[in-house]
Amino acid sequence: MEDVWDYDFPGDSRAVATCVNRLREKLRTMNYDASSYVCAVRGVGYKLEVPRDD
Repeated sequence: MEDVWDYDFPGDSRAVATCVNRLREKLRTMNYDASSYVCAVRGVGYKLEVPRDD
């Protein structure tokens, strides 16, 4: 987070995780499998994957 915000960032260190959790909840309410779309990447952050229709 320090690359995005300076050390003086006044917000909570869990701000990104909170936004991701809200996004996952919204996906669930729309009957999507949230774990298929928003994935945690250890040591990096999160990534959005859109399943392909093959």
